[in-house]
Amino acid sequence: MDDTRREAALFPVLLLTVLVMSVVSSLGAPLIPSIADHLHVSLATAQWSLTVTLLTGAVSATVIGRIADGSRRRAVLIAGLAAVAIGGAVSALAPNLAVLVVGRALQGVGVGLVPVTMAAARDHLPPVRVPQAIAVLSVGAATGVGAGYPISGLIADAFGVAAAFWFGSAFTAVALVAVLVVFPKSSGRAGARLDVTGAVLLAIGLVALLIAVAEGGGWGWTSPKVLALLAIAVAFVAGWIVQQLRARSPLVELRLLRHPAVLSGDTGALVIGVAMYLYLSEVTEFVQVPRSAGFGFSASVVVAGLTLVPLSVLSLLASRALPWLTRTVGERAVLPLGSLVVAASSVFFALFHGELWTAFVAMGVMGAGVGLTFAAIPGLIVGAIPANETGSAMGFYQVIRYVGFSFGSALTAAILAGHTPAGSPRPTEAGFNMVLWIAAGFSALAAVVTWVLPGLQDTAASGTLASGPATSDIAASGEVIPDASHRTPGVA
Repeated sequence: MDDTRREAALFPVLLLTVLVMSVVSSLGAPLIPSIADHLHVSLATAQWSLTVTLLTGAVSATVIGRIADGSRRRAVLIAGLAAVAIGGAVSALAPNLAVLVVGRALQGVGVGLVPVTMAAARDHLPPVRVPQAIAVLSVGAATGVGAGYPISGLIADAFGVAAAFWFGSAFTAVALVAVLVVFPKSSGRAGARLDVTGAVLLAIGLVALLIAVAEGGGWGWTSPKVLALLAIAVAFVAGWIVQQLRARSPLVELRLLRHPAVLSGDTGALVIGVAMYLYLSEVTEFVQVPRSAGFGFSASVVVAGLTLVPLSVLSLLASRALPWLTRTVGERAVLPLGSLVVAASSVFFALFHGELWTAFVAMGVMGAGVGLTFAAIPGLIVGAIPANETGSAMGFYQVIRYVGFSFGSALTAAILAGHTPAGSPRPTEAGFNMVLWIAAGFSALAAVVTWVLPGLQDTAASGTLASGPATSDIAASGEVIPDASHRTPGVA
């Protein structure tokens, strides 16, 4: 393929990669009830088929983001996609939950490829196309969950759960071939040395935290096992922070958080991530509960997947409206407004869930809020950092977001387990409602945090999102080509 055609095809291939990874990483959500039935485990235990993928993604995002900051970007994309395809095959062949978790963990590696696509867009696309490209890739990472769910649900209904995972593996193989054909060979500076110590510390801390959260309801929140896991999590995460600040080539340049825009964006991503997966897991499981239970809609996996389509559509439309909204309400108000929209969707479904159509409406409302927040946050971060830290900073953003996703998924499992009567195969309606109200609380917290955290107002006033002919495009992704004024003191 000649260079002109390769350049024209690059962004579609990057977007395809993001959509595939988004679909595959969250493939377990509508399938959780089917997995529980297929492997004869509880709904809360089956939730680990989703949580482990998000957890692996949170850790791999930092590792892959740091490696891909250098000349190994193409190799990293190829290896990551191959791991995801293999993970799909392992999941499809899994005879029990333990093997399924291993396969789903391999699929989680793909989450770390999303920041790589953003860094590639910045390096290989014409400057005029970069802002909108990053915005679309960011939103695509959030909205892809609705693109493949109906198809995978249809496959699972017709041919079984294993066939849905084979679909994910085949879909990944298509993206792998596209990358092999189109993605340019990497060149230029050598990549940073991988901080293995930092990766291990972070992985242990996050695994301990999520196991404690997911199993706290069953083991007891004050049980020795839960308290020990929480102590391990605090110790290892604290140790990771200290180690990162001292390391010569850290996984993440944490000093970038001194920039208020970076701190505000990452904090908002964390809290909204928790709310999103509390809500997403709850709705897709709720609609599949048999009506004989006194609630739920006896929906098939296909219908559960279809409830996520409004999320994808409204997310994309909201992201496209971001430039107009930014001019109307100002940069500082965008993230709080998006967070409140997400909160409104949870409140709506908590109060009105007597008919199936309410699930579709609620998902659409949430999609609008997610589209606003996840389109705006990367731009706040990218506009505040040096160009050579893009991969690492976007990797950390992905970590923060997927830590939120993982925590939300694990918290859903804990709440539903705590509201499952002994001998019953499913939680009570009160348990599902509690998930919704907690999701609304996290969303409201995100609104407060992203309004109060210092710097958003200063960023708008100081012109980080500069006014001028390109303001609307920049606002859509927050992208600003860094110059010396954007460099954080003391950061290379």
